[in-house]
Amino acid sequence: MTVKIAATLPDALTSLAAIGEETRLRVYALLAEAELAVNELVAILGQSQPRVSRHLKLLLEAGLVERHREGAWAFFHVAEKGPAAALAQAILGELAGDDPVLAGDRARLAEVRAARAAQAQKYFADHAPSWNETRRLHAPEAEVEAAILAAALEKTPHWGRLLDIGCGAGRMLELLAPRAETAIGVDLSPAMLGVARSQMEKAGLRNVQLRQGDIYALPVDGSSIDLAVMHQVLHYLDNPARALREAARALAPGGRLIVVDFAPHRCEILRERHEHRRLGFSAEEVAEYLRQSRLELLLHRDMAPGGDYAEEKLTVSLWLARDVRGVGIEKSKA
Repeated sequence: MTVKIAATLPDALTSLAAIGEETRLRVYALLAEAELAVNELVAILGQSQPRVSRHLKLLLEAGLVERHREGAWAFFHVAEKGPAAALAQAILGELAGDDPVLAGDRARLAEVRAARAAQAQKYFADHAPSWNETRRLHAPEAEVEAAILAAALEKTPHWGRLLDIGCGAGRMLELLAPRAETAIGVDLSPAMLGVARSQMEKAGLRNVQLRQGDIYALPVDGSSIDLAVMHQVLHYLDNPARALREAARALAPGGRLIVVDFAPHRCEILRERHEHRRLGFSAEEVAEYLRQSRLELLLHRDMAPGGDYAEEKLTVSLWLARDVRGVGIEKSKA
């Protein structure tokens, strides 16, 4: 097997030294399969927490893995780019699939995933009544998701970097991440991120990173995101305009933002039982927020509920906007 790797000799030696030890190679192989916390790696490997942490430190310093914190926890995943990552991935690709040590690690990884799934199922069971109460008030989820996908595909059938802001249980990531090279889900709640992590594994999505973070200070670089989505997030916030400005900061030149929320309504039960701070947003209000964020509004769509007593239910609104920095370049190429 011949692999071209643009690494200097010192970089290559550092990478080889980092991965050229049995436990570290096992750790790297596991992180190539799933994003894992230290305690999960400890359970799978059967080694002490200090020892596993030392191995992770060396892999981090070599640029082979990356870390994201969720409260008191830290989750690790393999680095996707760079000479170190390319070299490690090439080595991993040469390992025998039926190696007994690695097969045992995968079996114990399956147990960790099963425990995650059980925890996620319990969370869904505990919260399903309140979620279902809200869903019954608005247009069918299938219609809303079809509109989101159509807006996302308005420019291109795939994206480089996708960002789900306030990802919750990860439904937007399930819908959109298959069309992205890399997808990032951000949420403030470790509990919701745990559910999302289980859902991503269930869906087989290995290109998704989940990060705990503040919606007003997103844990992503500026000008780095091709498509961002905020699905049913704004009505929980005390400062929606600020959140949209922060989303705009993350967009790459020409990047796009999809916002989905409720149109103005009088359903006070959502404020009383479900912690909604705002009872919907008018088309003009969100358009002004987007303008202040230096984004160009491309599309606004309302999806009203059908059936009896529709006037007592909720209309779902969708906005599509884009960063204008890349617009002139796009038009010149057209």
